[in-house]
Amino acid sequence: MIYLLPFIGAITGWVTNWVAVKMLFHPKEPKNFGLFKVQGVFPKRQKLMAEKLGHIVAAELFSIDDVVEKMKSADNTEVLGFVESKIDNFINVKLSGSMPMLAMFLNDDLKNKIKTTLMEEIAEVIPGVIDSYANKLKNEVDVEAIVYEKVLNFSSDKLEEILYSIMKKEFKFIELLGGVLGFLIGIIQLCIVVFGA
Repeated sequence: MIYLLPFIGAITGWVTNWVAVKMLFHPKEPKNFGLFKVQGVFPKRQKLMAEKLGHIVAAELFSIDDVVEKMKSADNTEVLGFVESKIDNFINVKLSGSMPMLAMFLNDDLKNKIKTTLMEEIAEVIPGVIDSYANKLKNEVDVEAIVYEKVLNFSSDKLEEILYSIMKKEFKFIELLGGVLGFLIGIIQLCIVVFGA
């Protein structure tokens, strides 16, 4: 019976660590046990975690200032290509359909002049439009608040699912480590009992 000490220690270590991992998430709601309340660490600290995560994301990972800079420094070639195709469609299709009399006076040379003039005007306007939209985005989008709200509104099940999917290997390692340490403690106890007697 004495030689079972390492195995009893291993089982005890594994079970206690398994319970400790479970208690990170459970109970999801506070439970009263006489003089004290018990609640899982993550559900209890969800608000604080939402605040910290919101701050980290806004400060370190995703800044609206970076998005604004990217928008302002972006090449407008694609936008101008899209606008040019729309102008071509307007001059050659829509204008002819809605004003047939005017279309009779539009030869290719005149159409090209209209298109060139419009494209020059639009090319000058686009940076101002981007600046205006970027500033509006900067003033109206609060990344920290968005992340905070999202994390705060996660259900306890969703929060557990996310954290477990990220840290599954670590949790298993903690459980296994409990078993290994329990086994080693059991061997030490066995040595004390056998050689100490």
